[in-house]
Amino acid sequence: SERQIGRADATVPNADEQLRQVFSHRAGHGKPRLVRDKLDQPMYRVLFVCTGNICRSPSAEGIFHHLVEGAGLDHAIMADSVGLHGYHVGEAPDARAVAAARRRGVDLSGLRARRMTQGDYTGFELILAMDRGHYRQLAAAAPADRRSNIRMFMSVLPDAAVEDVPDPYYGGAADFEYALDLIETGARGWLKEIQAWIS
Repeated sequence: SERQIGRADATVPNADEQLRQVFSHRAGHGKPRLVRDKLDQPMYRVLFVCTGNICRSPSAEGIFHHLVEGAGLDHAIMADSVGLHGYHVGEAPDARAVAAARRRGVDLSGLRARRMTQGDYTGFELILAMDRGHYRQLAAAAPADRRSNIRMFMSVLPDAAVEDVPDPYYGGAADFEYALDLIETGARGWLKEIQAWIS
């Protein structure tokens, strides 16, 4: 189904057009994956961040959006993902991540990797780092007034035995399944948190 994105932060010049261009690019060829037809409707925007935007963060974006749609909140909550490095800009997610997500009923095939920009700090209410290294890099580069928007993805699960979602890139199918187990559990936790914040 088509997804909507909401009004960007009023302090960002031409933010509506910037976001429209970002999501049209990430949709790949053909029909845009995200369509904005209610420019005046505010939304809560969540950004998932990993290293290259081909394994963990697109998996988190896809699973989180799947949960948002299932809760009937895709009019109110928008998800995106980025990498801190430009190694894979324009590429689809890793085929192993796509296959693992598909087994859970989530389609990642339309996503395309992009790199974090300074504009993302003001374009999203919540920026979630998939591991501590990502968190440190994000916090170091963030404007002082936006650092509080950056959180560790797994911090929503205070009783979890791990702090980081491990990178499955150099592993096998079991590593992707384990990463998705963590991502799915964390995504459910964040959706519950955000529902409470916006209600």
